Amino acid sequence: MAHTRIRNFNTKDTYPEQNLDNDLCQAVVTRGGKTVYLRGQCPQNLDDAKNIDSHDPVEQTHKVMQNIRQLIEEAGGTMEHLVKVVVYITDVRYREAVYRTMGEYLKNVHPVSTGLVVQGLARPEWLVEIDGTAVIPE
Repeated sequence: MAHTRIRNFNTKDTYPEQNLDNDLCQAVVTRGGKTVYLRGQCPQNLDDAKNIDSHDPVEQTHKVMQNIRQLIEEAGGTMEHLVKVVVYITDVRYREAVYRTMGEYLKNVHPVSTGLVVQGLARPEWLVEIDGTAVIPE
């Protein structure tokens, strides 16, 4: 692993009443390298800013996480360099679906994570937005 992860855990243990399986941690320690701050990613294409044609939180989260992976790779890194995500959802009922989907991309990564339920995002059709920070070792 590229960074030191302190107090790794999985959400299936933290939230046993929910159907989640996310590898997270309480803190990430990095040393050196370059820091990549990602803009909040939404369910749209990076090349043309067109929204995907879906109002499903799972499909929107897949697109968001694919964008995050693509941007980290374009910066010269991999998903294991992701150290923090902030998840914004417009309805608490989307939480399990969004986190379950996000967890597919974060297996064995263990970033720190903050989740917020917000009144709305920049476009009314967006249900989820995720921003992130990665540190790519030298």
